[in-house]
Amino acid sequence: MRKLLTTLIILIVVCSCTHQKKTFVIGVSQCSGDIWREKQNAELLMSSYLHDNVELKFATAYDSDQRQVQQIDSLVKSGIDLLIVAPNQIATITPAIDRTYDSGIPVIVFERKTDSHKYTAFISADNYQMGRQMGEYIAKKLGGSGRVMEIMGLKGSSPAIERHKGFQDALLRHPGITTVATLQGDWTQQSAYTAVKQWAESTSKAAPLVVDYVFGQNDRMAMGARQALTEDSTIARLPRFCGIDALPDQNGGIRLVRDTILDASFIYPTHGDRLLQLALNILGRQPYEKETHLMSALVTRDNASVLLMQAEEVMRQTAYLNQLHQQADTYLRQLDSQRTATWLFVGLIVLLLLTIILIYNYFIQKATLAQERTKIEREQLDFYTQVSHELRTPLTLIEGPLQQLGQTPDLKQASPQALSMFDIVSRNTRQLSELINKMLNFTKENSHTVTALQDEGLRIKDESNNSSALIPQPSSTVEGASETSLLLIVDDNADIRSYLSTILRNRYQLLEAADGKEGLKIANEQVPDLIISDVMMPVMNGLQFCQNIKDNLATSHVPVILLTARALSKHQIEGYRSGADAYITKPFQPDVLQARIENLLRQRQHLHDLWNENGATASPNPSEGRGDAIEQLVRPPLPSGGGREDASGEAPFIQRFRQVVETHMSDSDLSVESIGSSLGLSRVQLYRKVKALTGLTPVEQLRKARLTRARHLLATTDLTISEVAYQVGFTAPSYFTKCFKEEFNMLPGEVKKG
Repeated sequence: MRKLLTTLIILIVVCSCTHQKKTFVIGVSQCSGDIWREKQNAELLMSSYLHDNVELKFATAYDSDQRQVQQIDSLVKSGIDLLIVAPNQIATITPAIDRTYDSGIPVIVFERKTDSHKYTAFISADNYQMGRQMGEYIAKKLGGSGRVMEIMGLKGSSPAIERHKGFQDALLRHPGITTVATLQGDWTQQSAYTAVKQWAESTSKAAPLVVDYVFGQNDRMAMGARQALTEDSTIARLPRFCGIDALPDQNGGIRLVRDTILDASFIYPTHGDRLLQLALNILGRQPYEKETHLMSALVTRDNASVLLMQAEEVMRQTAYLNQLHQQADTYLRQLDSQRTATWLFVGLIVLLLLTIILIYNYFIQKATLAQERTKIEREQLDFYTQVSHELRTPLTLIEGPLQQLGQTPDLKQASPQALSMFDIVSRNTRQLSELINKMLNFTKENSHTVTALQDEGLRIKDESNNSSALIPQPSSTVEGASETSLLLIVDDNADIRSYLSTILRNRYQLLEAADGKEGLKIANEQVPDLIISDVMMPVMNGLQFCQNIKDNLATSHVPVILLTARALSKHQIEGYRSGADAYITKPFQPDVLQARIENLLRQRQHLHDLWNENGATASPNPSEGRGDAIEQLVRPPLPSGGGREDASGEAPFIQRFRQVVETHMSDSDLSVESIGSSLGLSRVQLYRKVKALTGLTPVEQLRKARLTRARHLLATTDLTISEVAYQVGFTAPSYFTKCFKEEFNMLPGEVKKG
């Protein structure tokens, strides 16, 4: 009941929350913090009011390259969806912008450019045109003759570079105009004041300083130059001053032009609304222009008053909209409170309904107690059956060794008394085996009997298991075989492993593992020829182990024999569905196990023979088709039913092996390691798998494929022997000729076109 109440309260709180999660997070990296930037940020924020799915994150570098790089990296790390950036300088900020773009985040560069083309869109006024038009305006005012001073913005920033170029290009058309100085500032009024002061002090005082016009690349630097020249007593007359920005605030350029403090300025548009709309078009996958140039206009005393009135009206409307937005936020908070109260009321109703449902469920549960008791009794019977199964393991360790002991010459020479005792033990062992088989057919008993048998079964169960690491056993070659097969024994019972090793070690190489997880590791590393596994084991049972073996590309071809005490039909079905190739129940006859092992290994050898026979009987005429060795790998001899799948179901692997070899056949550096890497296998895994499936090593298959391809090329093309040798991956034509002779018993030059 308490859990239901907690869940209900959480549900109410979550549902009552009306603040919509922001869909898009946009980072804004400003290079500086002047009034122009503040106006643009205000426009961005105002525009975001119209979009509930937008969150803006602002960062200002205050003319510091290092700080802006850190801020950009921090914005990216915080998880923004798009970056809007005005780089402080071209070269220094470009790497940070490139990193952002390369990480998959769209980038909008505004107002200033970078050294790279790694950006999604660029939006700005045309700085070159502003500089050029300001130059033409000054030239017109001077009548084509006069002395001009220019004060540039931050060194290395794109607006400073472009405005300077446009200004100078305009003055070049008027040879009578002389640029007396081009000074370096950093967009601040103080930088222009200092630069002009230093210039004036370093200029010869032989004659009064004469400057007709001063062009500051923004209004603040124009005002700094005006202050410095006003204080200089050597100036012949105070020049006229022009700037760029023309902001409408109290100390902005429009007012300065209207009040004749500046002669002219140029509106450098902020357009935060267009900037945000461009970002939303990119994020919403809507059409957009990669390069956008904003409109600007020259401000003189003729139009300054009108422009100022318009700007003040816009500012009043903006303030009004901000007020409306604040009121809307207040109303939304009130709505949230009302909605929370409504949800609490709904929650009380739901709680009442839940109480009624719980009472109803109580009576339903009481009515189903009889069914639960029946289920418990059935589970007890299953447990009893499972314990009975475990009796087969120690019985195997008794019956098997007894049978082997009875076949030894020493027992035949034993005394009559010893033979009599041996007969008694053997007879009672058989009786015990029959008794267990009858117990496994048990279907119905009272619960008291089941409980008593459970306790007895737990007492009888062998708990003497211990883990074993990888233990290679001594091996000897089976008579008539050229290579001893490698077997893996997986069983949590050390005695069973020891017994199996005793009956198998003279015929095979052996590996051991104490559970399925350990066995899986050994199988992946060693790739045995056959696996014998128990089913009921700790850590990983035999069914899971078998399934993993068959699902793993490196071991899917390895036959698996499940040797287990689980003898019911449903258990055998589970075993075969997990991929087992054989299912043998305990206690077992050693001869039966050995015969089953030999049969599975013989089937694998028979498959090798069929593959080799198929390759040997391929068409001797190369003009009939390629027929190369790799083609034979995925085209084994047709079984009697006419199917195309090989006996092991491994044709998909061989097909992949063939594709890798065919694709890289001309590469003379192609190795077993590179083939294995393409297939996701180690060198050992690839070697043992290909060897197990085809009877040939990967190197032999690769060489056979190259030689067969070469024979085809020699017969069907005009390529020389050397060209063919290099084309199929041989680095030396002489070695190719030697291998060709060994494979086909003929020289490459003897091959003729069909």
